[in-house]
Amino acid sequence: MAMPHASSRAAGALRACLPDPDTLGRLLRFGISGLLATGIHVAVATPLIFLLHASQVSANGIAFVIANIGSYLLNTLWSFGATPGRDSYLRFLAVSLLGLGLTLAISAGAQALAAGYWTGLVAILAVVPPITFALHRSWTYR
Repeated sequence: MAMPHASSRAAGALRACLPDPDTLGRLLRFGISGLLATGIHVAVATPLIFLLHASQVSANGIAFVIANIGSYLLNTLWSFGATPGRDSYLRFLAVSLLGLGLTLAISAGAQALAAGYWTGLVAILAVVPPITFALHRSWTYR
């Protein structure tokens, strides 16, 4: 019996560690949806602040709501291929608020440790999107 070639064993081991193609596609669409939602947030908050002289707090609150609805629709229809509904939106909002809480906690931790802004941002990006993706996949769109 022939022994498998080392490169084919390595490729098989790598495939076993990676998510299936469907999950990878959802993850890519989730990431793109997140970037688009960030763009929506900026596009709403910026004119409110600079043209209408709204406070940063009120402008970002309004922008969060609008971007969250946009993110919900993008993720529901495109990333996860689900049907929009009240229950799934409430779960989506709960996960979004958890993500916000994690972002604030990581930011506070980075600040308390006197880590730079970029260190905190890298930590946020390493923690929050994977957790929110997993929660959306297993709970929001169950």
